[in-house]
Amino acid sequence: MIRIHALLAGGALAALAIPTAARAEEPEAPPAFAPGEIVVTGEKAARTLQHTPTSIAVTAADKIARETLLSIQDVYARTANLSDTYGAAGFTIRGITNSGVGGGGQSDTATVYVDGAPVSRQALYGGPTDLWDVQQVEVLRGPQSTIQGLNAMAGGIVITTKDPSLESWTGDARVLWTDRNDRTFSAAVGGPIITDELGLRLSAERRANRGVIRNITRGGYDDAMQSLNLRGKLKWTPAALPGFEATASYNRVRREGGYLYQYARTDVADYYDNRTSTSDQPNRGWVASDIAVVQLGYRLTDHLKLSSATSWNRSDVRSLADSDGTPVNLSAIDNHYRYKTLTQELRLNYEDDRLSGLLGAWYYRRTGALDANSQINVTTPTGTITSLLTPYVGATAAGTIAAAYAQALPVIPVAYTSYQPERVETMAVFGDARFKVADRLTLIGGFRLDRERNRYAAQTLATFTGTLPDVNFLGTRYAPLVAAVNSGVLGLVDDASSAMASNTRTFHAFLPKAGISMDWTPRLTTAFTVQRAYRSGGSSQNPARATLVPYNPEFSWNYEGSLRSKWFGGKLLINANAFYMTWKNQQVIAYFSDNNYDYNTVNAASSHLYGFEIEASGRLSPAVDLYASVGHTRTRFDDFTLPTGATSSLKLDGTEFPYAPRWTLAAGVNARRGPISGNLNANYRSAVFTGVGQSQASSRVGGRTVVNGQIGYQADHWNLFVFARNLLNAKYRQYNYTAAGLAILGDPQTFGVGAGLHW
Repeated sequence: MIRIHALLAGGALAALAIPTAARAEEPEAPPAFAPGEIVVTGEKAARTLQHTPTSIAVTAADKIARETLLSIQDVYARTANLSDTYGAAGFTIRGITNSGVGGGGQSDTATVYVDGAPVSRQALYGGPTDLWDVQQVEVLRGPQSTIQGLNAMAGGIVITTKDPSLESWTGDARVLWTDRNDRTFSAAVGGPIITDELGLRLSAERRANRGVIRNITRGGYDDAMQSLNLRGKLKWTPAALPGFEATASYNRVRREGGYLYQYARTDVADYYDNRTSTSDQPNRGWVASDIAVVQLGYRLTDHLKLSSATSWNRSDVRSLADSDGTPVNLSAIDNHYRYKTLTQELRLNYEDDRLSGLLGAWYYRRTGALDANSQINVTTPTGTITSLLTPYVGATAAGTIAAAYAQALPVIPVAYTSYQPERVETMAVFGDARFKVADRLTLIGGFRLDRERNRYAAQTLATFTGTLPDVNFLGTRYAPLVAAVNSGVLGLVDDASSAMASNTRTFHAFLPKAGISMDWTPRLTTAFTVQRAYRSGGSSQNPARATLVPYNPEFSWNYEGSLRSKWFGGKLLINANAFYMTWKNQQVIAYFSDNNYDYNTVNAASSHLYGFEIEASGRLSPAVDLYASVGHTRTRFDDFTLPTGATSSLKLDGTEFPYAPRWTLAAGVNARRGPISGNLNANYRSAVFTGVGQSQASSRVGGRTVVNGQIGYQADHWNLFVFARNLLNAKYRQYNYTAAGLAILGDPQTFGVGAGLHW
């Protein structure tokens, strides 16, 4: 694998090192895009949004500034058919959560990329996804397996940071301060080191947030947070090597703050505005993220360009949580994730009047491990105890003894540690093309041939940390039976320990794509595409049995139609996509006894989903513009067939995906009058189920509408503004834990002031 990676990288450097004298005269760059056109690059070819049939929502730098968007979570809320999930833990695209919908499997279904580097799922809530000095965010909805490959069944999110200027030095600085004691200091500066050849850009952001959830047991605030995001970027276009371009960037993030989700108590008065926690253990997360990216490009001819993209990133994430949420030390979680990821891509892009496309080779390697340490409580299995004693004392007496034993030891306290290393290595060749067979008719095609080899391992240690009932607590007559049950409890705990075991699996997948596009007029285009998507298999640990159980890949077919249109001389844009997706062999969690930890991943479900997105933007006058979007998704598990031996009572068939809102709507207006500008925007998400299975109605959380606004004064080199988040103080829940009197609450009403400098 390493040899192949070296050959790919070496081939790119060799091609780029051809002596200047041996080349033809400098190739001409392709024509520039029209002013105001939105150009998307998430499909690894620069195309205008209006000529891209994939459903892509773009958040540009001007919108980030106008709406004071601070992190990728702000984009989730403002995009059709995109939504957040459990706190800041993840997101859904078209109703599919980025970690999978059935709770099983280790591969993701969607990935966030920063300048081409994939970000670890565990670092999403506090990694390099803040939006300071970001040029553009692209949300690619629908399978991207042909182009993106690994972890792209639902789609992808592509963040592109600002490039250095090669012409003049510029700078930006900003200060934000809110009534919630959230303070942000940001700065960026860049310009040419060698005019028109070598440029540098540096950016930094420091954020300190007091938090809003007051811990009345430990003091302080559970969600207090501090972060530092540093980025440096170089761009080189040497005059001695016409047609060559190189960009290198490094991004370093250090964050200490609240856990990826934060519970607040709901059994206190006015809990939305009086957010409290009683946890005796800290709910904290530490994220250390380092990303380095090198991108090389050389224009071989007027129509052909060779590119190389290399990324390396390291994520070190530690998460502490009080899993019982009480002042008593009952259970806690301490997980430590360490991952390193290396990617290498070589790509040829071709474009002329009739044919445009790309052909590429890709290598991916992720290595790392999870150190899981937790104090857990396993409900005492009365059914198992009854079955154990029945042959000796009969069913009635056995049931009585089991019930009495469960009163004396209602839960089995266990200190559980697990070390789970993994290595995932993937190689692929891929292609994507558009061929104009007539002036208005274009054929679309693509493929990916993917090979993955993954190795998962696990080593566990379980230790009983409680006090067993006295053998005589039911009298000396039953002392031998109680002693036997005590031994069984210790044996149950001991059975969850295991020496290191590992499984290595290899998977191959062919992922085709085909479609057709029709330009009815210069301003009206429709397209239809069909493509296959893939999520790899692997091995899953059964904690109670201390075994690794293999599971297989899952596949889907996506059928999608698109419309791109301009109206009234281009003043109004209306774009739409409609989709239908079938999903087979889905990876879900299955239980194999009444032990809460006797579970592992199996392939047991099939499902389908369908829906649409409509996005519009228009300019009413030079001073006023509007934008709006609506997304609709319906999801359904069609079948759920458990393997032999499974005892799970969880039935998925006929139910919906978790965190899959049926409706997502957003709209906004921008207005300008002289130096005064303002923005008012709102977004709506309908109700979602936060759980799966036939009883998911009990996990329903209602819809919510959030209104935000900003108004400011812009001078030549500075600006002042005030902003509001959740202006109407909508009170809503993201997750409800009714039995414990806990909930994850939506962000509260917040007002802030900001100031910026620009030169």
